[in-house]
Amino acid sequence: MLHRFAACLALVFAFAATAQAQWPAKPVKIVVPFPAGGPTDVITRVLADRLAQALGQAVVVDNKPGAGGSIGSDFVAKSAPDGYTLLMSTGSSHSVGPYLQKLSYDPVRDFTPIVYVGYATNILVASPKLAANTVAEFIEAAKKEPGRYNYATSGIGSVAHLTAEMFAAQAGIKLVHVPYKGTQLSIADLVQGNVSILFDSVTTAKPHVEAKRLKALGISSLKRSPIVPDIPTIAESGLPGFESWNYFGLFGPANLPRAVTERVNAETNRIVGDPAIRERFHQLGFEITGGTPGDFAAVIASESAKWSKVIRDANVKPE
Repeated sequence: MLHRFAACLALVFAFAATAQAQWPAKPVKIVVPFPAGGPTDVITRVLADRLAQALGQAVVVDNKPGAGGSIGSDFVAKSAPDGYTLLMSTGSSHSVGPYLQKLSYDPVRDFTPIVYVGYATNILVASPKLAANTVAEFIEAAKKEPGRYNYATSGIGSVAHLTAEMFAAQAGIKLVHVPYKGTQLSIADLVQGNVSILFDSVTTAKPHVEAKRLKALGISSLKRSPIVPDIPTIAESGLPGFESWNYFGLFGPANLPRAVTERVNAETNRIVGDPAIRERFHQLGFEITGGTPGDFAAVIASESAKWSKVIRDANVKPE
């Protein structure tokens, strides 16, 4: 009887190994926890098309928006760890959201980091009616008149909100938060001079800066962006070490087979290394990174620690 059980167990392991070796044997789904047409969705569809060619199976993008990305994330967290349901998530959802709302999943324990695809940085833009033309000039003005200047955001708890809070804390200035229900509404008021500054994505802000409707004071990444190389970093403009960006990358459910993780990681790194893909992502306002699953896990840990501190220090409460 013992020999028969051992033989059956061996068959089970052999079958599992074969199934894993044949992955993918059917279409792969990438869940995007945000609406169709948004930045994360567009990036995912570009990547999915190339992954499908590399894997020899369809790669389908499935939008499951809502609750700051937690609905789609929860779906993947509870999916079978077989490599057929993956998640494209962002720092705003994975490293900010957990500190602003109670979740039905653990953002670390319930996922397998696969690959850090890239990040989007922000431009600190100002109203054309603002006297300051540089970060240093704005900080100097804000120190002279605490509470006079305000900043717009797309909502409480957004990366733009937390970035502005971090900026004010590091600069030692007091700013007034003016939350909006969308970036476009805030830009209109910024142009009119109703608000002073805004941290906005490169993609959204760049056209307004080029048209002279807004002034660019600095960019929030540590190094200058090849997308807007003439805009100095905030770090080089008066706040050494200042850095804020929103990462995006692929995850699987916890306990994703190592072979699947390594295959998706390797194929994704190859794809984002293609100059045509890099240029496409740059046009959308994203910087490409790539790297190992370990690299991605380190980024997630670092960003989570940073934003949790900002939220705690600024006493940010969800709406």
